[in-house]
Amino acid sequence: MSGSNFYVRFRGTPESAFRSIRAILRNADPTLPIRYFRTLDEQIDRSLNTEHMLAELSSSFGTLALLLSLVGLYGVMSFVVTQRTREIGIRLALGATRLSAIWLVLRDALVMIAGGTAIALPCVWALGRLVESQLYDVKPTDPVTILAATLVLCSTALGAALIPARRASAVNPTEALRFE
Repeated sequence: MSGSNFYVRFRGTPESAFRSIRAILRNADPTLPIRYFRTLDEQIDRSLNTEHMLAELSSSFGTLALLLSLVGLYGVMSFVVTQRTREIGIRLALGATRLSAIWLVLRDALVMIAGGTAIALPCVWALGRLVESQLYDVKPTDPVTILAATLVLCSTALGAALIPARRASAVNPTEALRFE
């Protein structure tokens, strides 16, 4: 025997309504199997469980991708600082400020971030068209969402580049001149 769903409007608490409905059904037919009582909100939550799990999984993968990109940018910027240690030391020995050494490294990071953003935004627009047909009420060209995501990515990328930039500004000029 397959199950059936009945939707009942009631006043009061769900528990009292469930007790009343169960008593009425037992009086009508004591052999009738009564398995589950759920509120409409519980039924909706249950039916959307897969979508919630997919959303959480997508968020987790997005966070992982962000972390991996930050580690990659940090690695590249550390490499750039290592390669330019002698140049930065010479600049500092000739009177450059620590702030100009930080800016020298951050400028390279900004070029990479701008290039990545210039490539990513058209891809977001194109892939957004594909996602639009898969998800409810998703607009691929929602400027607020795209701007927020771009700002989060760019600011975290700058934060990842700031660590090697600060390390570059702390270079001892005499040590840097001996660096090979």
